[in-house]
Amino acid sequence: MNALQDNHSAIAITHALEDFQTHEQRLILDTIARVRACGLESILSLPQIVVCGDQSAGKSSTLEALTEIPFPRNDNLCTRFATEISLRRGPINTLTIKVIPDDARPAEEKESIKAFVQSITDFSELPRVMDLAMATMGIAHKDELNTPATTRAFARDTLNIGIEGPSRPQLTLVDIPGLIHSATEGVSDADVKLVAEITDHYISQPRTICLAVVSAGNDLANQVILSKVREVDPQGKRTLGVITKPDMPPRGSSLEHSFIELARNKTEYFELGWHVLRNRKFEESASSLSERNHTETTFFRSSEFKTLPKEVVGVDALRTRLSTLLYEHVKRELPKLRVDLEEALLEARKEHDGLGAPRSSAEECKLYLAQLSLDHYQLCKAALNGYYEGAFFHVDTEDAFSDQSHTSIVRLRALVQHMNAKFATTVGVRGHKYEIDSSEDWLSTGGPGVEGPIHLSRHESLEWVRKVLVRARGKELVGNFNPLLIGELFWEQYSGWKKLAIDHVEKISQVCGKFLDILLGAKAPTDVKSRLWNSKISDALKDRRQAAFCELNLIEKDRRSFPTTYNHYYTDTIFKRRQERQKGLLTKSLEAGKVPWDSQEGFTAVKVEQVIASFSGCVEPDMESFSCEDALDCVVAIYKEQQKIYVANVTTQIVERHLICGLEDIFSPLVVNAMSDSEAKAIASEPPATENLRRFLDERIKKLEEGDETFRAMIDNTTK
Repeated sequence: MNALQDNHSAIAITHALEDFQTHEQRLILDTIARVRACGLESILSLPQIVVCGDQSAGKSSTLEALTEIPFPRNDNLCTRFATEISLRRGPINTLTIKVIPDDARPAEEKESIKAFVQSITDFSELPRVMDLAMATMGIAHKDELNTPATTRAFARDTLNIGIEGPSRPQLTLVDIPGLIHSATEGVSDADVKLVAEITDHYISQPRTICLAVVSAGNDLANQVILSKVREVDPQGKRTLGVITKPDMPPRGSSLEHSFIELARNKTEYFELGWHVLRNRKFEESASSLSERNHTETTFFRSSEFKTLPKEVVGVDALRTRLSTLLYEHVKRELPKLRVDLEEALLEARKEHDGLGAPRSSAEECKLYLAQLSLDHYQLCKAALNGYYEGAFFHVDTEDAFSDQSHTSIVRLRALVQHMNAKFATTVGVRGHKYEIDSSEDWLSTGGPGVEGPIHLSRHESLEWVRKVLVRARGKELVGNFNPLLIGELFWEQYSGWKKLAIDHVEKISQVCGKFLDILLGAKAPTDVKSRLWNSKISDALKDRRQAAFCELNLIEKDRRSFPTTYNHYYTDTIFKRRQERQKGLLTKSLEAGKVPWDSQEGFTAVKVEQVIASFSGCVEPDMESFSCEDALDCVVAIYKEQQKIYVANVTTQIVERHLICGLEDIFSPLVVNAMSDSEAKAIASEPPATENLRRFLDERIKKLEEGDETFRAMIDNTTK
């Protein structure tokens, strides 16, 4: 015979525990058990039963009656930590005890606590192992074990009792410390607060069924647990009230009657209702569980509680209720649970992808940088060529198209084209010092506008030319002008170009930097991006910017030379301006030569001799004015022609040549290939925090994938 079966405390199954599940429920409950076995408790809220209540309300006794596990009793102090009992199916009967450390503990303490694992063969060893577990958590008293004294009365750590066997039900029950109303000797205000926080943590989880235990030996108004569960479960949809110690109120008393009414769900309504248990008293602790059940059955047959339906009294009925409740609860929560699991898996994978490939050795670092540089090169090249394919370019497109918009910057070629066109327009509108109008009736502003140039009438324009002409006279004949006059007028007129060009080049340079920042941010973790930026990209961008401004200075130097052109556009413009003036004079002469003729038909006669005389009289007698008119035509023509050349030079020789072209080569596979092993490792190696995060995410993803596979297997089984 098996040794476990010989021992009266052996870890063996009874028919009572089998009542927790039926054949139809096994598939769904097995699924939850397997998901829990994947270690997902800290990631997802999983269905479980939590036994909660005030201190000394009888929670542990309730849990003991339900599971038939003989927990050690202590009349000095009740439960000091959460005890999680995991009943699972397994090939053989085993019982393993371990401690799950609180997340807030330091890493060293966590490792020490995780190392605590004890396996026992029968329940008689349970008190000893639990004392050892308490010592591990730092809450054992000096007189209980040969350990240093401690002032810790409670702990956030969780004692996990894992019981496996071929016929074990798939179920998790949790016993948590009882709520304490006030500090006492050995229990501080901080302990009172800690116990309340532990209770809130467990009962607030939306997939937890709360067994709210209240004692019939205490007035209901004094039991805080009812207000606690109401806060998290106002309708009582996942709370089942449990009344313990029904034998304490005097028989026939109003207190007894009030708890009978409570059991009928009349005074404190829960949708799941109430249940009554008569657990062992402290003086009955030596009795067996079968004796306990017999005493309970006798009590409910003879006491005033016999008026209650059999379905709401006794531990056997409670197991049946919990079986049904848990099954329905799990069945209802299962679809949402899988959605939560898939979302958590997607988020974990996304965060893991952000870390990139592992990079500890120099070889791993180089491989990582090679792939990163290839991705960078391809995306940068696509952005420069205007090939906006892939998720990197398909971001929210509702933002206005500007150099401040993330969605605009990633489409680099489109943004540069937009900025170049805007630059050309700005130079055309604001690049010249004077806005020259050819009409005689133009009213001058008398000064510079808010944004644009100074507006000059035709007369004012000629006066501007006259002042420069006087200073530029040489040996030319009267009526002619010094050819160098055109240069001086042009240099003054185009004086606004440089500032506009500097602003444009600076903005394009900044956009290129922002683009690379966004690109690296999308492909590399923060630490690698920072080191790569400081070691390679930042200096390369500065060099390109400096080269661009050197080119701009060369262009400006060319602009200071006397303007020359071989484009017929220059002479065409001069001819058209002179032709426009001749047209104006001819129009005035025709008006002067008009005479009435056949007014009924509306015809007008023109005296040719008078028109010719009037037109001949329009000849400018002032030789200097004639020279100014001619010079003004020349400077307007050369300015228009040179303006087009300047815009083309800035956008091609500066922007395209020095800022845009070759941007993808700043960080390309060739750059990585030229790196030494030490340089590659300095840039790409993972810091300890990243290595720890990678291990954490690897483990998290593994758990979530196992959980997802469990769900898939369940769906396959149900569809067969």
